[in-house]
Amino acid sequence: MPKYQIFIIRIIIAGVFAVFISRFYFKDINVFSVGGLLIFFVGMAYILEHFRNKKS
Repeated sequence: MPKYQIFIIRIIIAGVFAVFISRFYFKDINVFSVGGLLIFFVGMAYILEHFRNKKS
């Protein structure tokens, strides 16, 4: 699977989780905070992938 497809899938999944978590825990949250959560989730996905694929 090409890298850009993986990136798009991660953006979509992170967006769903960011909206769900922000609405579940914080009732009155603005769009910028949800975007921050989205960026955090996508960043964490790439960081965890880096550690998973790191050769020892």
